Amino acid sequence: MLFMVEMDVNIPLDFDTEEAAKIKTAEKAYFQKLQQAGLWRHIWRKVGLYSNVSIFDVDSNAALHDTLMGLPLYSFMTIKVTPLCRHPSSIHEDDR
Repeated sequence: MLFMVEMDVNIPLDFDTEEAAKIKTAEKAYFQKLQQAGLWRHIWRKVGLYSNVSIFDVDSNAALHDTLMGLPLYSFMTIKVTPLCRHPSSIHEDDR
């Protein structure tokens, strides 16, 4: 199942910078693991914002929920999820 996920990150300005750096390092490692597993298929940065638009390919709503809850930055995020389905005019067979 494909999902478009918009993630806006808002770390409070008074949050400890060393702790924030540790969380960001853990976030990158988790992201890369999910990407290598094929679950996090695409990510794009929103220009000028600490935000991204991503495409996830997971087995279920529950799998996406668990994946997003596992993000180290999760508690600092506002997340919007949009389920996707293949457009009938697409020439790409992997659009499921």
